[in-house]
Amino acid sequence: QVQLVESGGGLVQPGGSLRLSCAASRIIFSIYAMGWYRQAPGKQRELVAVISSGGSTNYADSVKGRFTISRDNAKNTVYLQMNSLKPEDTAVYYCNGVHGALVYWGQGTQVTVSS
Repeated sequence: QVQLVESGGGLVQPGGSLRLSCAASRIIFSIYAMGWYRQAPGKQRELVAVISSGGSTNYADSVKGRFTISRDNAKNTVYLQMNSLKPEDTAVYYCNGVHGALVYWGQGTQVTVSS
């Protein structure tokens, strides 16, 4: 069974940083486009950042210049480095993997930005 397991969430003060990790198993990780999404209470899930199998990246306007997505195919892991965090970044962050019609999600990790 395919698994995407997120880690690295937690409580951080405004202006702080966190790095999320998503470890994948039982997929050919290198051929998947990987992404991070988030869902705040009462809101729809939204795209945060994606990285293609070739390493191209795209970001939501709200996180450009603050967040960086990267991948390590040798470790089957995708990362999200989050800097200059704001209270509005508070959400459950989900890892996503896509290859053609195959779509997988992780269980989510909570990120709370608060003083």
